[in-house]
Amino acid sequence: MIRRTASFSLLASLIATAAIAAPDGAMIYNDLCASCHAESRLGGTGPALIPESLGRLTGDRLIAVVAEGRAMTQMPAFKGTLSPEEIAAVAEYVQAPLPELPAWDVDAIMATRALNEDYAPAEAPVFTADPMNITLAVETGDSHISVLDGDTFAVLDRFETPYAVHGGPKFSPDGRFIFVMSRDGWVQKYDLWSLQEVGRVRAGLNSRNIAMSHDGQWLAVANYLPATLTILSTDDLSVAKVVKVTGRDGTPSRVSAVYQAPRRKSFVLALKDVPEIWEVATDPEAGPFYEGFVHSHESGMKEALGAEEGLFARRRIEVTAPLDDFFFDPDYRNLIGANRAGETGVVVNLDVGREIATLPLPGIPHLGSGISWIRDGRRVMATPHLNEGRISVIDMQSWEVLKVIETSGPGFFLRSHAGAPHIWADVFTGPNKGQMHLIDKDSLEVVKVLTPEPGKTVAHTEFTRDGSHALVSIWEDDGAVIVFDAKTQQEVMRLPMRKPSGKYNVWNKITFEDGTSH
Repeated sequence: MIRRTASFSLLASLIATAAIAAPDGAMIYNDLCASCHAESRLGGTGPALIPESLGRLTGDRLIAVVAEGRAMTQMPAFKGTLSPEEIAAVAEYVQAPLPELPAWDVDAIMATRALNEDYAPAEAPVFTADPMNITLAVETGDSHISVLDGDTFAVLDRFETPYAVHGGPKFSPDGRFIFVMSRDGWVQKYDLWSLQEVGRVRAGLNSRNIAMSHDGQWLAVANYLPATLTILSTDDLSVAKVVKVTGRDGTPSRVSAVYQAPRRKSFVLALKDVPEIWEVATDPEAGPFYEGFVHSHESGMKEALGAEEGLFARRRIEVTAPLDDFFFDPDYRNLIGANRAGETGVVVNLDVGREIATLPLPGIPHLGSGISWIRDGRRVMATPHLNEGRISVIDMQSWEVLKVIETSGPGFFLRSHAGAPHIWADVFTGPNKGQMHLIDKDSLEVVKVLTPEPGKTVAHTEFTRDGSHALVSIWEDDGAVIVFDAKTQQEVMRLPMRKPSGKYNVWNKITFEDGTSH
């Protein structure tokens, strides 16, 4: 009797323990999520679910996505299937680092390459609109891009993109082809003349942005995971080279961003984890670049260690701290760089390979969305600050801060045009989000504040080819692109869209128009 009672008590205890045991997030993931996101969590039809890809989608925000799903995507709501505890367990599981990061090498990348068998290159544009005045509107709400006629604003095409497009599309030098990149490393090629996708390839697992070479032959992909630079052929999206990124001391580094420097015939890399800038040549005649001992610099002498030359040769430039974000002068001789954790910016002369000035730039300057123009015969640039309602205006000859313009809240983007007298500066966060400040480029004064849609996020301006119209996003799921007359600032029309973000005009991008980011 005692033995039977003890056995019953033990069984009851085990049942009670099992009943209160925490849900197994890994098991739930494999049952319900792996079919879309892969058992490896590296993504399939859905995006990668690893900390490097989730970014700020953590904690309660991630739990809400698992529970409610994502509108206009294949992500379902699990609140009717899973308990709150099970949802929390899945969220915790996908936020955990992978035990081992995969090697995303040339073979792995090439295995993902898929070219569109139905693609037929057109001999001329299949539309009557000006191909140099086409504007792309990225719609993040349902992963599409709308192709707009820059004169009539008619939608010529609307095509699906990879999930979570990040950074601006890049154009071939003739403006015909565009390349789009997603946060989980997919690169898509699209033909604007044919209005067709050419193909796509996964160049990384967690990527930051892309850059086009001066001659249009190569596309560089900056990767956080793995810590590499992937260089693709723009012709067929094949892999030309995968460069492992490590500092001089061997420390691996994520690539914060890659930029095109057409006049230098190179890519310029911002490195997240080491105090270096890399310049990677897109010129077969580049170099040699020396990293080790040099016995002689005389012409024709080869007495040196660690030299690289030719196509994709690397040059290291040492700086005092890692730099996350760059802005270049028009001839790409100098760059301004900033560290997100610092309060200053530095000016680096790329010709001599060293820092030449420092700038007071608190509040996390967003240099990548800065612009430049000529004022009183001198080139100046302006940058917003992500944490402050301020815009810094800098003289690009003396490297002095000319003025700090106060705004009603932190902004994310600045835009202008040679044919427009104003800078358009948004307020992206805070109680005044949705306001758009118009700043006179000569007086540097705020002359007007627009509030196109009170309470909604209104951001990112792009101009038509001639600067006559400004296109602004209502950055909401049921949003729109608002077309303004740039001279009168009167609204002309609204184009309904699903959470439109950036807009990109062909002519402004391929000619490096002063008012747009490069």
